[in-house]
Amino acid sequence: MSRSGYTLPVFACAASVAALHWLRDRQPLSIASIDLIEPSQIAEIPIEQVAGLSENMALAIARSDPGDNLDLTKDTPIWALVEWREEGEEVVIIKGGEGIGRQVNADDKPAIYTYAHRLLQENLQRMLAAGEKITVTIILPEGRSLAVRTSNSAFGVVEGLSLLGTTGISQPLSTPDQLTVFQAQLQNKASRFESLVFCIGENGLDLARKLGINPEQLVKTANWLGPMLVEADVLGVKEILLFGYHGKLMKLAGGIFHTHHYLADGRREILAAHCAIAGLKSPDIQAVFNSVTAEAALTYLRSLDAATDSDWVNQVYTAIAETIDVRSQEYIQSHSERGAGVRVCGSILFDRDRKIIVKSKTATLLIGKLC
Repeated sequence: MSRSGYTLPVFACAASVAALHWLRDRQPLSIASIDLIEPSQIAEIPIEQVAGLSENMALAIARSDPGDNLDLTKDTPIWALVEWREEGEEVVIIKGGEGIGRQVNADDKPAIYTYAHRLLQENLQRMLAAGEKITVTIILPEGRSLAVRTSNSAFGVVEGLSLLGTTGISQPLSTPDQLTVFQAQLQNKASRFESLVFCIGENGLDLARKLGINPEQLVKTANWLGPMLVEADVLGVKEILLFGYHGKLMKLAGGIFHTHHYLADGRREILAAHCAIAGLKSPDIQAVFNSVTAEAALTYLRSLDAATDSDWVNQVYTAIAETIDVRSQEYIQSHSERGAGVRVCGSILFDRDRKIIVKSKTATLLIGKLC
């Protein structure tokens, strides 16, 4: 059985709690007890070092442990600098220091997302007396170097890593054990809802919540879209909205239903084929095919639209979305013995800026019900 661990925000919070503890009690903390909130449980996180830098400032260090997950942040140190503050109305101000990425499409705000903010705010405010205020700066010394090995820049995050996640638990996403966990979560939600939203990753989950979709109807699939679609059919789910980054979700249009790049990748072929069907000229099709990433191909199509006052992005991606819907339905019918559960599948694809590129016709109907 694979071992689960904790997401990066949990270790940032643990280091912050340890630093604040030193400021209050002038003693180091070896274990920080963190209320994960999501899920509702307490995590005991080891603290590597704590140091008082002045009467009003302390630094603490935790080390990331995501469990048996292929996560490049494994064993990376997370620093938290906590400082007493007298001015301002906010009780806890959270800042991103060195190694925390900045969001180029959100006024360069630090890439510290909703769950991380909530985790830090709730755990730290409980330790403060009335009138006390602090500033917390999260630092990832290795963040800048690790970021070049991630797809962060595809989502507009540069010069560091993100504190991203909707839960404190980190599960191995590509192992059979993790599929079992996802299926158990799906079973729970299928017993309560006939319509569900499948999100490949944390970006999809975060964006779906911001659109107003009931979080209880969101199901994380990671790369296991095929088995999860079949499981939903067996469980009697009637409607599924597929919600994902276009570079991942478009693989379904090519019949690839396990989306990990180690197993299969046909993004260039899928995009180029749909460009050809839409009627693009050969040099443009070649440019799309030779793009290094799906995002680069999308950027090329957008520049083509701007230069020629055309609508290639909408034509190509609408065709891809409709193909995803059809092939998902076909996949369910060919792999499920029952084949009587899921009636419709819709798909929504978004870009690196978390802006929706296209909704299929079915997705447009489903989103109206879900929001």
